Amino acid sequence: HAYVIERLGAYQATWSVGVHVKVPLIDRIVKKISLKEQVIDFPPQPVITKDNVTMQIDTVIFFQITDPKLYTYGVERPISAIDYLTQTTLRNIIGDLELDETLTSREIINTKMRAVLDDATDSWGIKINRVEVKNILPPKEIQTAMEKQMKAEREKREAILIAEGQKSSAILVAQGNKEAMILQAEAEKQAAILRAEAKKEASIREAEGEAEAILNIQRATAEGLRMIKEVGLNKEVLTLKSFESFEKAANGQATKIIIPSDIQGLAGLSKALTETIKEE
Repeated sequence: HAYVIERLGAYQATWSVGVHVKVPLIDRIVKKISLKEQVIDFPPQPVITKDNVTMQIDTVIFFQITDPKLYTYGVERPISAIDYLTQTTLRNIIGDLELDETLTSREIINTKMRAVLDDATDSWGIKINRVEVKNILPPKEIQTAMEKQMKAEREKREAILIAEGQKSSAILVAQGNKEAMILQAEAEKQAAILRAEAKKEASIREAEGEAEAILNIQRATAEGLRMIKEVGLNKEVLTLKSFESFEKAANGQATKIIIPSDIQGLAGLSKALTETIKEE
């Protein structure tokens, strides 16, 4: 604390911590002043915005007395003076702002008010540390309209989020179906290719088998003819071959078989066969 001392009605000194001597009947303590930071919470003040909307704004001021002498003699009732100065400053600042700006510019209002109040209270021995706008209260109908607007905005954002979610879901489903169709088509393509390759391989193997069989028959026939040529032909062999030929013919689909009436016929047949084999 600090004490403002007057002697015979005039300012004498400012006492702070320590030992001081007061002369009775001559010196008197005019005011005991706290040097701590103090807080003033002013009631809501009516203000009018640039777009002619009347609202209530209450402020909180943090201040500190830096010069007890100026605080005592600089202005009558300093707290009331700060109150009036706050009201006028607030009206001036809000008068330059529209409703929407007022609602979203608390920091700007705080900064401007602190600058104006701190400059004005220097001559009163007061330092304004901070100014805070505590509440901004628009008229009831505007509050109702703002609540409806905020509700509409929330519903709009919710609808947008739902629509985006449904869109994303539909896109994912479509992509999934597309990928599934692609995979199915690829699988069918691979299956068709495998079936074609298998059929091709089977045809090749079958053709190779038939060719091998024909080749084996030709080889066997050629080998038989070679052996006959090496051994030589006689009547008995030709007779035996003739009977084998008759036997094969009998096993076939022929309905008639003509057999020579004598052995000379068989010999003639054998001779003809021999000549044919030799020519080959």
